[in-house]
Amino acid sequence: MVAESACIPVPSELIMTFGGVLAATGKLNLALVVVMGAVGNVIGAYIAWAVGRTGGRALVLRYGKYIFLRAHDLERAEKWFAKRGQAAVFFGRLLPVVRTFISLPAGVAEMEPVRFGIYTLLGSVPFVGILAGLGYAAESNYNSIVKYVQDFGYLIGFVILIAIFVFLYRRFQNKPSQISDSV
Repeated sequence: MVAESACIPVPSELIMTFGGVLAATGKLNLALVVVMGAVGNVIGAYIAWAVGRTGGRALVLRYGKYIFLRAHDLERAEKWFAKRGQAAVFFGRLLPVVRTFISLPAGVAEMEPVRFGIYTLLGSVPFVGILAGLGYAAESNYNSIVKYVQDFGYLIGFVILIAIFVFLYRRFQNKPSQISDSV
């Protein structure tokens, strides 16, 4: 869970549901599985937050042009995050794929660390609790539950890809004409 929240795409859906299965068989305590999953999320999230806070802005300013990000985009994102960052962190923690990376923009936007930790924890507990609970309830049907959870993660990933394509399309549509006046 630490690795997943530190922007390493580890499938938390598998980890937490398997933890729930182990709790159902008596090998682990379900409450402890949820607590440790949430603590792992918070620790990993602070790692990604620190990366965003210490170097994220400079990286975007220096290399953002290669992924079609400008300083203006960063400023807009920072203003948006200043107004809605708490909700973004909380709800982002509830969504597969988004949950893996939401800490980076929180760090870049210099979200206050204690507030960041609180909203990360509040968003992590329901996510890991539901997954562990599904694993606990499913016990012998573990594979089918994991498949449905993974499919939902793929759907979220697909929506994010569409959003990236829309962003790129709009970016190229709004590009000023490069026709020279010296004809």
